[in-house]
Amino acid sequence: MIFVGIVEDDEQIRLGIQTYLNNQEGFVCEHCYNSMEDLLDNLRNDNLPDVMIIDLGLPGMSGIDGMKILKEKYATIDLVVFSVFNDAKKIFDSLCAGATGYLLKNTPLVEVKEGIELLTQGGSPMSPQIARKVIEFFKPVKSKSPSLLSDKEKEIVIGLVDGLSYKLIADRLEISIETVRFHIKNIYRKLHVHGKAEVITKSLRGEI
Repeated sequence: MIFVGIVEDDEQIRLGIQTYLNNQEGFVCEHCYNSMEDLLDNLRNDNLPDVMIIDLGLPGMSGIDGMKILKEKYATIDLVVFSVFNDAKKIFDSLCAGATGYLLKNTPLVEVKEGIELLTQGGSPMSPQIARKVIEFFKPVKSKSPSLLSDKEKEIVIGLVDGLSYKLIADRLEISIETVRFHIKNIYRKLHVHGKAEVITKSLRGEI
């Protein structure tokens, strides 16, 4: 039996999903709320759903902020977004907040049901438009202009990606730690970043 909950401020949508799921074999949909505040006030450890379907544009606390709290308090609940928003920022903010699925509101109810089943089997249901944006985000960016970094700076970036300390980078390149620090400052300035994590991310995405 899969126990499902819904947070959706549109009553027609909320009741439509609840009614449909309750009529499906192997599903029980009891936790239905119109805000994250109502959900958080009523959840109990002895009666947790397996899956929560969550809208993003809610009155009061946003779905993204609510998911962060849910994951902190109830890590076992799988979260799937059900939203009209398909912009990259909303998608990745949701995934970072703990969502393991993202369905658009034009998704047929039968596909919502199949998505929940996939979620409980360890999958990540996503509408095709959402999946495409996720893939595009991680696709290496082909630079149309020459790299801003010198050959030595590129070698230092490789060292950062390899997880080396400044000392080990200095040893690898046979230069001083002070020289490594000098190049690091130039790398940050040229790439408009503030830390090595950003440098590593840009490198992995092919932006350097």
